[in-house]
Amino acid sequence: MSYIADAVTMQVIRYGLDAIADDMGKNLMRMGRTTIVKEIQDINCAVLDAEGGILAQANLCPLMLFSLPETAENMLEVIETFDEGDVVVSNDPYTGGQHLLDVQFFAPVHYEGKLRAIVANIAHQLDMGGAVPGGVAGGLTEIYQEGLRLPFVKLYRAGEEDRDTFRFIGSNIRIPEKTLDDFRAQAATTLWGVQRVQALIDKYGLEVFMTSTRNLQDYAEQLMRKAILRMPSGRYVGHDQLDDDGIEDKPVPIQVNVAVDGDHMIVDFEGTSAQTTGNVNCPWACTKGAVYYTMIGIVDPYMVVNAGTFRPIAVASDDGLVTKPLPPAGVTARSQTMTKIVEAMLKAMSEAVPSRVVAGSHGQACTCSFVGKHPQTQRRFAYVEIQGGGAGARPDKDGPDGQDLHLGRFMNTPVEAAELENPVIIERYEMIPDSGGAGEYRGGLALRRDIRFLTDVSWARYADRQKFAPQGLFGGLPGTMGRFVVNPGAQSEKIMKSKGVDQLTAGDLLSIRLPGSGGYGAPWKRSPEKIRWDVVNGKVSTESARVDYLVALDQELNIDEAETARLRSSRQAVEHSLPD
Repeated sequence: MSYIADAVTMQVIRYGLDAIADDMGKNLMRMGRTTIVKEIQDINCAVLDAEGGILAQANLCPLMLFSLPETAENMLEVIETFDEGDVVVSNDPYTGGQHLLDVQFFAPVHYEGKLRAIVANIAHQLDMGGAVPGGVAGGLTEIYQEGLRLPFVKLYRAGEEDRDTFRFIGSNIRIPEKTLDDFRAQAATTLWGVQRVQALIDKYGLEVFMTSTRNLQDYAEQLMRKAILRMPSGRYVGHDQLDDDGIEDKPVPIQVNVAVDGDHMIVDFEGTSAQTTGNVNCPWACTKGAVYYTMIGIVDPYMVVNAGTFRPIAVASDDGLVTKPLPPAGVTARSQTMTKIVEAMLKAMSEAVPSRVVAGSHGQACTCSFVGKHPQTQRRFAYVEIQGGGAGARPDKDGPDGQDLHLGRFMNTPVEAAELENPVIIERYEMIPDSGGAGEYRGGLALRRDIRFLTDVSWARYADRQKFAPQGLFGGLPGTMGRFVVNPGAQSEKIMKSKGVDQLTAGDLLSIRLPGSGGYGAPWKRSPEKIRWDVVNGKVSTESARVDYLVALDQELNIDEAETARLRSSRQAVEHSLPD
């Protein structure tokens, strides 16, 4: 049967490529050795064109949205040969990567003797060496401290492992058996993806495949241009800030400036902090990824996403800002800055498209790594935790509870999986009442996870939003801030910094408390029936119901209609007396 490159065939090939990327992700999760791959799913997979542009990407971690294509473009300029069965790896943040723990794999798709596409994936590794076990410590000052930095290296040649390279990498990391097996899972995933893409070309023919993928990118560009054209032209500014950089105890301001002009926009970062001493600096590919992610969310989260999607969006930054650092600046905790870019951009775009944005979310990445010796086996273990907080309230819905950051969308590690593989006991795992900002639509609640350690561990971490609360929108109140507490309620209780490295001893209890999120709209506009439901279900306290929402409940948690009417009429009187 012969096919033609019409609109229907274009869409069929689109979904065929999407299926390949999604199936690659599922395969990688099934083969992964570590909880961060198989449970948290800190991974992504993609099919790229022969120039490195996105054709399709798995429905996994959007934080990695732009690293694979940016790195692929740089790779093609550097490597001399890219033959069938080769697998090239890289984790360099300054050639398109994220941080050193995120290792990218690329395999070529050859057809009729020429490079026609590239299959790629990226996965967070348990350890890549460096000064700190687990590699996720904030507070480091240069990339050389953060781990083994891989340029474009052929890990496989003609489908076979390069044993010397494997030995070299294994000699520089703490738990090589797990990391190298995750490498093998990534390689197998890419090589399998190559076969799937070749089969897709076989089915539709090379000319139809190539024409359809070019048309698909043009189609995505048209959709984005039409969406931008519907927005009012103008300049919109949004601000946010990091608590600190892990070294200097002062805020790190982020300013996003969005200029909408007809069917295109320019986003720049004038007014943003210079690159920092601590490692919250955001590599350029990550900065662009944060902008693109935000625009996809504003326009249509289900839209086709490929290289064409981003053509109408120009992103600019001066060199040497925290949004475009110069080497050898440290970047491990770059996700703290990425999330603030998203939050500031949403704030800016709330002026242009208020019905398409959400209030401030917990807006940070709470990532902890615990490394020690297992008391039973005496073998080194590494346990990574990534926890979620509140998601911002929406124009017509409450914010979702206990979600990972905008850009990650990681799953949690189940209690059973954490306790099965590591010498820990999870003593509490629950939502935090009143952590979602009050509003006509309430912010999502944050999570609390209390971990008891049965052996001594080194605790490396980065987090944020422990000094500045998530923003509310249009009268909504801010959410709560996060906190790390060691041995809460005990005489030895201690509040810990959001970024750094410390030692915990056997028997210590660490309470990880995530930030909440902002509300959307004035709280007193929320219906009393919804407030009563929130209180009955433990999401809002009776005190917050009265103080923030102006809803009075009796001892049986029934609405006191008369008192509620008095509280709200007093508020309305105040509103009407305010000057315009």
